[in-house]
Amino acid sequence: MFMAGISVGQSARKVDTSAFDLEMERFMKPRKVPGASLAISRHGKLVFAKGYGMADRDRKIPVTTETRFRIASISKPITGAGIMKLISDGKLGWNQKILPFVEVVNRGSLPDGMDPRWKDITVAHLLQHTGGWNRDTAFDPMFRATQIAEDQNEEGPAGPEAVIRYMLKQPLQFDPGKDYNYSNFGYCILGRIIEQLTGKTYESYMKSEILKPMGIVDMRIGRSLTSYSERESHYYMPDDGTAKSVFPNHPGQVPWPYGGFHLEAMDAHGAWIASATDLIRFAAGMERSEELGLFSKKDEQRLYQPPEAPVSRTNGKLKDYYYGGGWLVRPGGKGNPKPNLWHGGSLPGTSTLLVRRRDGITWAVLFNQRSRDKKLPDGAIDPAMHRAANAIF
Repeated sequence: MFMAGISVGQSARKVDTSAFDLEMERFMKPRKVPGASLAISRHGKLVFAKGYGMADRDRKIPVTTETRFRIASISKPITGAGIMKLISDGKLGWNQKILPFVEVVNRGSLPDGMDPRWKDITVAHLLQHTGGWNRDTAFDPMFRATQIAEDQNEEGPAGPEAVIRYMLKQPLQFDPGKDYNYSNFGYCILGRIIEQLTGKTYESYMKSEILKPMGIVDMRIGRSLTSYSERESHYYMPDDGTAKSVFPNHPGQVPWPYGGFHLEAMDAHGAWIASATDLIRFAAGMERSEELGLFSKKDEQRLYQPPEAPVSRTNGKLKDYYYGGGWLVRPGGKGNPKPNLWHGGSLPGTSTLLVRRRDGITWAVLFNQRSRDKKLPDGAIDPAMHRAANAIF
């Protein structure tokens, strides 16, 4: 199952990465994960990259260091960088109200009887998941492609604009800025803000203004029904589970990863495809944002600041970690004030993790299957990678 990989960079010859191989095998084998990709950097230099297992079992195509995967919610740090670029360029404000942008999406008007708290939602609220939506007590509209299209009298599946128009008629679950609840929908709105301010599609803006300066040319928005290219992995369900297709032109039961949800509508919060090495380049690009002309170091650090109180506080004290502007953040201490930063991603057929440690070690690990066994959680890869890193570096 496990293939020979490649090591890149001068320091690779000095680093024994067998601990990472061992942890990957221990993780993948009991879960029967078909394929994975791992890339590791140290102080911004790639030191290791390797493919494990199969990108496509039927066609016997192995995972290589160039294989692209759906990265799911690791898309959010990318969108956060795009928003910060607009803020740095003076085109958008951190605390700017978003209502005018959604009014444009709603064809220049707002529905009667809409929740008046919409007027209080800011860009920062969307970035930090404090906009007022609670998918646990309500629902995640990004996975209601058929129902929303029917409500909007549109041919399905619903796109991001239709989702926003639908949500303008729904109540918020809490006052903006007063609580935290992870919201894919908030990042959907951020994608539309980018489009309105730049006159470009979300994807084209991110490619030209954020990814290209970082030296990333192969990342793109994925497609729901088929793998985008020969270098994209196939996606698997551990039980070969199916779902009712959200695409009217492809009706019936389909494999969950191929039509069970509308990936294209998730562009700004979960639809990018990338190799593990490209995610390492993205992490390094964030560190060099000022040098690359993206935004200042001060602006970059703003993405890692905590939300305003009372969010992420217990008895007025900031929690050990919180959600910043597209990243989960664990603040540093007196010895090393740099934070640990990370983001995971999960979709049917996909499980991913990007970690930036304060000691300069970064890794991206991508899988083409996620677990459905509570005894074998996908989250176990996080401590596994930390164990390997601590054993090596």
